[in-house]
Amino acid sequence: MFQSFFPQPKPFFASAIIWTIATIAFWYTIGANLGVTFGAGPLAEGTEPIGAAYFLTPDKLYFYFYFLLCGGIFGTLWRIYDREHRWLNWSIWGSIFIIFSTYFGVLVSLAVNNWRRPFFDLLQAALERKPGITAADFYILLIKFSEIGAIAVFVFIITRFFISHYVFRWRTAMNEFYMSQWSRLRHIEGAAQRVQEDTMRFADISEGLGVNLIDAVMTLVAFLPLLLSLSKHVPALPFLGEIPYSLFWLALAWSIFGTALLGFVGIKLPGIVFRNQRVEAAYRKELVYGEDDASRAAPPTVTELFGNVRRNYFRMYFHYLYFNAVRSVYSQADSVFVYFFLVPTFVAGAITMGILQQILTAFGQVSNSFQYLVNSWTTIIELLSIHKRLRAFEAVLYEEPLPEIDQQFIEAGGKEELAL
Repeated sequence: MFQSFFPQPKPFFASAIIWTIATIAFWYTIGANLGVTFGAGPLAEGTEPIGAAYFLTPDKLYFYFYFLLCGGIFGTLWRIYDREHRWLNWSIWGSIFIIFSTYFGVLVSLAVNNWRRPFFDLLQAALERKPGITAADFYILLIKFSEIGAIAVFVFIITRFFISHYVFRWRTAMNEFYMSQWSRLRHIEGAAQRVQEDTMRFADISEGLGVNLIDAVMTLVAFLPLLLSLSKHVPALPFLGEIPYSLFWLALAWSIFGTALLGFVGIKLPGIVFRNQRVEAAYRKELVYGEDDASRAAPPTVTELFGNVRRNYFRMYFHYLYFNAVRSVYSQADSVFVYFFLVPTFVAGAITMGILQQILTAFGQVSNSFQYLVNSWTTIIELLSIHKRLRAFEAVLYEEPLPEIDQQFIEAGGKEELAL
């Protein structure tokens, strides 16, 4: 699944994680300060330009250079270390491009959040009928927002186009790898489906989850400093009193609670979804055989196989019932959670409408990043079930025991039965 596309997956991903942590740590301890020395330090709160100019400030240009330098060093070292891997350019340089474009997408969110403060402060002043507010003031800010939107649309289109090719290259790599071993794999139940469909879905879902994870990390890197600075406007919380960096601790605690809760209630779902793929594959396989062999797909056999399909679907519906109930309740509570703790700040009139919009956006971004598992749990369940199917291929290739759930398919009377 991975070695066909990435060079030596275990050391590659381990080195990528270590390198990422090291470069982030260096940035926050030394790298950003070097930018100040070179005249590329961060601008003071409230002084950053609005619109397209936001992306061209000295501190942003300096970070672009730092990111590309770190990515270039990592890619070059792996290029030197493993020159023979066919898909190295796509897997390494393509991944670096996707990471950078994902970061730029986060930067767009920061630019929009930077726009919110002057716009909503202006709106509040207009609603209070303060003198000196003109229509031109609003039109200027709306034009600035359009500049950000145009950049966002361009980056999105280019990124999605590239990712589509990236995913297909990954699928091609897996397809070539498995087909080169087809003589050893063809006897596995559902082998054709695993090569044709599961590789496609695995590459697509893995890329999606990977991009979302990168986006979550990049969002934390970008929005955490903003949320920490905005916490000064909310020094005390109901029932909890004064807490330094209160908004950050709220986002962290709420996200950990949600992740643990959904992880607990959804723990059985990956296995159930996997079983569903198996019974569907067994049913489809018998029908395909019946197209060419009159002795196959007899009514008793089809009835039994479809009975397995029905039982597993009903079981899956039941487990998704309580999982979706818990997820929906958490989602509804999440939409009002931060407002509950901001009520005393509202009553005290300690913030303006613009600051409130920035707080809500920053808190939502940080909270959603911490809730990566919450937001992706259903997709992760699907990926785990596909991973279980493809692992049977690798177990055969490396002469390992089949995964436990595959061993539940046993030979009995010349046909496969599912031990439910």
